[in-house]
Amino acid sequence: MMKKSKRNNIIFLVIIAVVLIPQTRQPIQVLLHKGIALINPVSIEKESDRIVISNYDWKLKTEEGVSYNFNQSKGKVVIINFWATWCPPCIAEMPSLQKLYDKYGDKVEFLFVTNDSIDKIKAFKAKKNYTFPVYQILSNPIKELQTSSIPRTLIISQKGEIIIDKSGAVDWFGENIQNEMNKLLSAAESLKK
Repeated sequence: MMKKSKRNNIIFLVIIAVVLIPQTRQPIQVLLHKGIALINPVSIEKESDRIVISNYDWKLKTEEGVSYNFNQSKGKVVIINFWATWCPPCIAEMPSLQKLYDKYGDKVEFLFVTNDSIDKIKAFKAKKNYTFPVYQILSNPIKELQTSSIPRTLIISQKGEIIIDKSGAVDWFGENIQNEMNKLLSAAESLKK
């Protein structure tokens, strides 16, 4: 019978090997970040602390190669997600973002922004059956949107106020997010009248 310390050493070595082997590292990291996403709170910015987008001049390109200027989003409720196909926390939160897109995609401007190649984007979306629109950056983001870490997600009101600015994996289909989306859309409708 194997001694307990020897067995523990073998288990420890197997865990280290699984974490270090590239084929198993990413799925383990994604699973870990899915757990973190469930407990990572999202807070709504207080009205007095909200940053307002000062300039909408930001150029992007769609997956189809069509130019897009962020000016087209002015006056709309917008969700911007900075992400990458190789980023475990990005991958972990994507299912909840897809659900959010499925529910609000016809009412809200969704911008999934990445520097990944079109081929990688299309392969990633096809593998996961994602339908949200992805954009590549053509010019530097405006100062309020510049980021040094991903994932970063922002929800912007029709008045250009940043309502939510969150980095890290999050469950974007939670009740508090949906409630906030409904409030923003209701306020947007009121402004149209």
